[in-house]
Amino acid sequence: MSLTINILYTGSDGSAKKFAEEMMTTGIVDRIRKEEGNERYEYYFPLEDPESLLLIDTWKNQEALDIHHKTPMMEEIAALRKKYKLKMRVQRFQTLD
Repeated sequence: MSLTINILYTGSDGSAKKFAEEMMTTGIVDRIRKEEGNERYEYYFPLEDPESLLLIDTWKNQEALDIHHKTPMMEEIAALRKKYKLKMRVQRFQTLD
């Protein structure tokens, strides 16, 4: 049973793209992708909304996601969201067995 979390980050003046770039260049994305239970961590830019960024984040199960939420990376991500003044909209999906 995988869990997929879609997070739509929205900012202004290109801040969502800058956020994604910093997530990549600092290695945070690579570290998340290497975590036990991470199945997908990918960014997409909506064509019709240049000020937004979509993260599709998939985890093996709730336990893996809970462990991820307790890592120091979450503080790093929160600091970057604040730096770039991003708003978030979160959707959660669960695969059925």
